[in-house]
Amino acid sequence: MKQSLQLKLGQQLTMTPQLQQAIRLLQLSTMDLQQEIQQALDNNPMLEVNEEDGPAQASDSEPVNSQSDGPMESVQHSTDPESETSTTLEASASSELLPDDLPVDTQWEDLLPSSSAPAPPPNDGYADGDFESRNTHSESLHEQLLWQLNLTRLSDSDRLIALAIIDSTDRNGRLQATPVEIHESIELELDVELDEVVAVLHRLQQFEPTGVCTRDLQECLLVQLQQLPPGTPHLEQARLILNRHLPQLSSGDFSQIMRRTRLDEEQLKDALALIQTLDPNPGETFAPEDVEYVVPDVFVSKKEGRWLVELNPDIAPKLRINNDYASLIKRADSSADNTFLKDNLQEARWFLKSLQSRNETLLKVATRIVERQRNFLEYGEEAMKPLVLADIAELVEMHESTISRVTTQKYMHTPRGIFELKYFFSSHVSTAAGGECSSTAIRALIKKLVAAENPRKPLSDNKITQLLEAQGINVARRTIAKYRETLMIPPSNERKRLG
Repeated sequence: MKQSLQLKLGQQLTMTPQLQQAIRLLQLSTMDLQQEIQQALDNNPMLEVNEEDGPAQASDSEPVNSQSDGPMESVQHSTDPESETSTTLEASASSELLPDDLPVDTQWEDLLPSSSAPAPPPNDGYADGDFESRNTHSESLHEQLLWQLNLTRLSDSDRLIALAIIDSTDRNGRLQATPVEIHESIELELDVELDEVVAVLHRLQQFEPTGVCTRDLQECLLVQLQQLPPGTPHLEQARLILNRHLPQLSSGDFSQIMRRTRLDEEQLKDALALIQTLDPNPGETFAPEDVEYVVPDVFVSKKEGRWLVELNPDIAPKLRINNDYASLIKRADSSADNTFLKDNLQEARWFLKSLQSRNETLLKVATRIVERQRNFLEYGEEAMKPLVLADIAELVEMHESTISRVTTQKYMHTPRGIFELKYFFSSHVSTAAGGECSSTAIRALIKKLVAAENPRKPLSDNKITQLLEAQGINVARRTIAKYRETLMIPPSNERKRLG
């Protein structure tokens, strides 16, 4: 084997710890960022909260001219060198060690996992502001049924049957096993007949919420009707419809129901109004809801005819270098204490620089989004323009993966509500005039058309396609069906009403 020397020229990206930190902070959500900052304050004595009242960093806002559709010539940074913010670096020593622009644009897929960095482990105690999580308890349907069972007089065998039935009931209140299956599961332990299981089941169906422990939708609704006072208007007509004509009711075939029940239109409307007061999923009342708190990262408001983009000044505390500790560092001292202080000072500077880079990148991306989606802010969803990650990446001169991370779990507060930055990105559909229409705008048009339709004759997907074509928007019928389903709008036969 012959050995030889070869010279190769190539480029390779070296990920320094500082660059990794900047990338990680950039992709964190606001809630995760606050935890990261608190952890840095706890671990690094060189960092402290600047509690002095001072003006917010002026670069946290960018005005956007809303009167022009051309290039954004009025975007400005109102910088103020005397101002202090959470990313202000107040230590003047060794500032030459920090580059002016921290590089955060790279192919992150090869460097970091796609999800956000994990939050630091929770403390043993509760956070001061986490009052709700300490004091709120969502009672489940299972717990509610057991509580009522404990207040009910039953024999020991019936109580065991009841426990088996409750265990077979899902969170919506629907029974997931037939009485026969429940009987088979307990007959080896209890010497009971199937009739006893059915009798206990009927007893549990009287529990609250009304309609629990039922086998299907029909039984659920009928049990609720059964518990209404006997003199309830239109009760018998509603029971007749549910008992014999539920398929026709589901398909909206009201003429068939009127013909078979010999009810006139007014009587049918009254019976349907009573049925609509019933709950098809009674257990959802006790379904625990995960409370998700959203803190806006960016505020957008219109002032004097211009859209102003500002970072939320409250998403993170204002940090600075602790000058008292920094002054203890001795230049030529190599002792362990002095090395510890120097290392923490350098880490603190990089942390502040990373925070500043995150804020600047987020503000830059948010401003470009507002540029492109001014029509949405002015007129609503129907005016949303098509926008993809590559469009913003080109404007801010970053990679698409960077834009993807910046817009994930970051929220914008606008006069029309709070939206995740990703909401403003959507695919496009060609129009008859050769232009493009945003899929978000098409969904808004579908919602508007359905809201204005005749309930006696709802619009089919084919008809909606024709109406959009009349407006110059060419959309396939299957695309309309897909968008309608994402809007949770049922098909036309299920939307049919008597008026």
